Amino acid sequence: MYHISTLDNISKTGLAHFNDNYDLTAAPEAAEGILVRSHDMHSLFEDPSSLPLLCVARAGAGVNNIPLDAFRDAGIIVFNTPGANANAVKEQVIASLLLASRDLIGGNQWVATHAEDPEISKSAEKAKKAFVGTEIMGKKLGVIGLGAIGQLVANAASALGMDVYGYDPFLSVNAAWNLSRKIHHIDDLHEIFRNCDYITLHVPATNDTRGMINAEAFGLMKDGVVIINCARDVLVDEPALAAALESGKLRKYVTDFATPEIVHLPGVIVFPHLGASTEEAEENCAVMAVDQMRDYLENGNITHAVNFPDCDAGKRRTACRLVVLHKNIPDTLSKITSGLGKKGINIESLNNKSKGDVAVSILDTDAVPADDVLSEINQIDGLLRLRVL
Repeated sequence: MYHISTLDNISKTGLAHFNDNYDLTAAPEAAEGILVRSHDMHSLFEDPSSLPLLCVARAGAGVNNIPLDAFRDAGIIVFNTPGANANAVKEQVIASLLLASRDLIGGNQWVATHAEDPEISKSAEKAKKAFVGTEIMGKKLGVIGLGAIGQLVANAASALGMDVYGYDPFLSVNAAWNLSRKIHHIDDLHEIFRNCDYITLHVPATNDTRGMINAEAFGLMKDGVVIINCARDVLVDEPALAAALESGKLRKYVTDFATPEIVHLPGVIVFPHLGASTEEAEENCAVMAVDQMRDYLENGNITHAVNFPDCDAGKRRTACRLVVLHKNIPDTLSKITSGLGKKGINIESLNNKSKGDVAVSILDTDAVPADDVLSEINQIDGLLRLRVL
């Protein structure tokens, strides 16, 4: 029986993917698996290595609320669910394009303010001139980041008649295949800054991307550019943003992240982090998170891990499967296999993947190793976690 804890409200559709071998408990310190959305886990446990915890699944993409390094060192897998909420965010970005180009919010606010006017129909005809906007058809859109969300945005905007330019130096083969042929793939980010009327951000927050939209970037952009940020607030340098709005360089900034520095700025449309807030997205993320967690707990397979490499050995069919999480140190794998060989245990299949400083080895054997063999493996330098399935 595996014990699972949920730190946030997780869709019942996802939780229904657990079977009778799982118990949903309210005690995270006693759980082998934790499901989380936005709950801050950084101060939740003093010593993760003392826990029975084997994995954490984030029902969403961002994992800044999870102590990835501490969990890695304790041999705890952290999953996320990339792409599960992609359509929801795509739809918000398309809505943002329209709200930035047409002053629908201003018009709606005018009507609310004049709701008691008995002649509101006539008054509206006179007032609507103040809310004239522009159309997005034929305008140039720059999509920075062509992952699960960016490629959907690019294709949808192209279908709406926009001239779309995409930038992603790490464009995957699958993403490239999914992109419309009409999308212009740009190798130089500065081309998007110089040429596009609208720019939308779809990259993670890293040391390389923090503040990527800064004073220098604004200096390259067209006057009256519109920027949409439903990715991460830290991608945009806010003092530079304020200056660009004041000068008229930036016409509108639409963001999903409310910060004290921008919420009062004119020309800014702010949402309370609604990108993935749809019933469908929450269900998709929960289902993916639960399925990934089950596959790891039952088969040792790792899919969409954030702090370890992915490694898939299929469904376990042999007498035993060893799942070894270890540091990426030379000769570690040979020490594991030689230890088994000395005891006459045959390895029927072996999968090994590394990612930076850590690695995963999954070994299917024809017998369950005795305790002394497992103890010997546990003593190997750099070993983080040994699981016997």
